Amino acid sequence: MARTPIIAGNWKMFKTVSEAVSFFNEVKGGAEVDGVESVICAPFTNLPALVEAAKGTKIAIGAQNLHFEDNGAYTGEISGVMLADLGVKYVIVGHSERRAYFGETDEIVNKKVVAAFKHGLTPILCVGEKLEEREAGETKNVCKVQTEGGLKGLSAEQAAKTVIAYEPIWAIGTGKSSTAGDAEDVIAYIREVVASLYDQATADAVRIQYGGSVKPANVQEYMGQANIDGALVGGASLEPASYIALVEGAK
Repeated sequence: MARTPIIAGNWKMFKTVSEAVSFFNEVKGGAEVDGVESVICAPFTNLPALVEAAKGTKIAIGAQNLHFEDNGAYTGEISGVMLADLGVKYVIVGHSERRAYFGETDEIVNKKVVAAFKHGLTPILCVGEKLEEREAGETKNVCKVQTEGGLKGLSAEQAAKTVIAYEPIWAIGTGKSSTAGDAEDVIAYIREVVASLYDQATADAVRIQYGGSVKPANVQEYMGQANIDGALVGGASLEPASYIALVEGAK
């Protein structure tokens, strides 16, 4: 099955509304490449303006997080109902920074994945190991546990639509990156985990990204691997020319 490559920029806690709109105006056209899906995952404050700016373009807008409840006494949180109402298409779930700084467990991540589907959003489910886990030879086991935990209770159809992002935590924002061969090995294994949970057709359909110091200079190396279907990109997605180059490199 041919899988459409997907490049998703994760802006993290960067850009004001005016900066976001300026960025979008610079990348539209250039980041609209046939055969590649381009996504911008921005802070909540930027989403209404970006959704409006993206109308009539091929660029999808995503959020970086959501709460698993539809509404309630959760000060400071944003629900899937709110994101869907805005017209957001994607939402990052379980990013390692959410797990590390905000105590998100596999159980919480799973609730958020389920909530995303409930409201017609496509989750980008993040999995990946810490440096000490890698050095202890635990990479695949960590990814297995997180993948199984994140997909728990999903139908095969939902699992197939999920985007999984393998992000080794030691490679995020450090300038270090997993080699293309190492990333391919882990991502192929994650696909095997999906096959064991569902079936081969589901595993063949799910798109799995690599993330961790991906740049225009190395994106094609990753995209050349059989199982790598795109990239979840942090710092290199913040500059318009860099973001365009990443999307073009995914062709």
